Amino acid sequence: MWLSEKEASEVLKVDEHSLKVLRENGYLKPGSHWRSSNDPKQLPWKPKAFYFISGCKEVIDYWKDKYDSIDQRAA
Repeated sequence: MWLSEKEASEVLKVDEHSLKVLRENGYLKPGSHWRSSNDPKQLPWKPKAFYFISGCKEVIDYWKDKYDSIDQRAA
């Protein structure tokens, strides 16, 4: 299921900025985790991203688990 950034942030329980950061840093891959809107009104400068929820969930869960284990070790 592909959802808009706003919808994806609600379903994945992360803010929209976090999705952008994960995308821009290459953790969410184009085609596998996100794709650009093909709306001609948005092209070519600022197309909206749509996210593949199950693929993104795997990446986000990985990072959440990793940070939780780091926080537990630090405590």
